Amino acid sequence: MISDELSGVEAKIARELRKCPECFITHPAEMRILQQLKGSELEKFAQGHGWRVVRRLGGRQIQFYSDTNERLAGGTEL
Repeated sequence: MISDELSGVEAKIARELRKCPECFITHPAEMRILQQLKGSELEKFAQGHGWRVVRRLGGRQIQFYSDTNERLAGGTEL
């Protein structure tokens, strides 16, 4: 089920962003899950958590950044 898979990737991103300001997703299984989201869905997913997202390397890598401005605008705690 995609929601269970997505929640696993979500937990990994959150864990990584607690330790450092960016998280690189390159693992094929994780990329497959995130690539199932349309561009606007991926943006909304990231913004909902106070993150920014950038697709890199021709779609072979997705980068998430901890974004304080997104958190403040969305009401997410720091």
